[in-house]
Amino acid sequence: MARLPRFVIPGQPQHVIVRGNNREPIFLSDSDYQFYLEKLRLACTKHRCDVHAYVLMTNHLHLLITPHQEDGISKTMQMLGRYYVQYFNFNYRRTGTLWEGRYKATLIDSENYALICHRYIELNPVRANMVVHPEEYPWSSYRHNALGEVSSFVTHHSLYQSLGATAKQRQAGYRALFQAEIPTQTLDEIRAATNKAWVLGSDYFKERVASQLNRPTRPNTRGGDRKSKDFHEQQKINRV
Repeated sequence: MARLPRFVIPGQPQHVIVRGNNREPIFLSDSDYQFYLEKLRLACTKHRCDVHAYVLMTNHLHLLITPHQEDGISKTMQMLGRYYVQYFNFNYRRTGTLWEGRYKATLIDSENYALICHRYIELNPVRANMVVHPEEYPWSSYRHNALGEVSSFVTHHSLYQSLGATAKQRQAGYRALFQAEIPTQTLDEIRAATNKAWVLGSDYFKERVASQLNRPTRPNTRGGDRKSKDFHEQQKINRV
């Protein structure tokens, strides 16, 4: 069966996950992380993508990224993957694939999920018990977004910009977001939407995307088509 095209709307952010093959490490030294981030900057510049948040874990990585052309993310990830595999295989005297298939991605409802995805991404090292607080982890965008540490390629999303009138106010507002835990249900929604390549957002947002792209944005509801006459007749019978 042919793969369905990814959900892409230029100007709309996506949550992207890339994993190492068989969950094996893809970063073994500081220089590996640094090389990946530099190539990420180059690829995003070339293919017109903005990175709002990121985390590089030992065997996978997350990006919150907005493309400004339809093939922006796919071209970015293709270029980045090719550069990094060549670098990694050469430096560690290995051959073969490094990645676990295609990258996974979900289109994000900015209004409801953009800042939540920031937190989801930058809290990965905390959930993995690698650090107590995200500022302790050097390979994420937290220090840039929350503390003002300079980054050569992170671009603030408009919702981040709305957190305050000045950089200091925005950083303080951003840090305040991390005082509350992300509900388990929300974590599950983010994981399911990304791993299954569905759209993450409100029902209204999903319907708007479905109409714009002329394809379903979520799995079919079990139990039949809820809009059909047969379904409603069956529901009447079940309530009797």
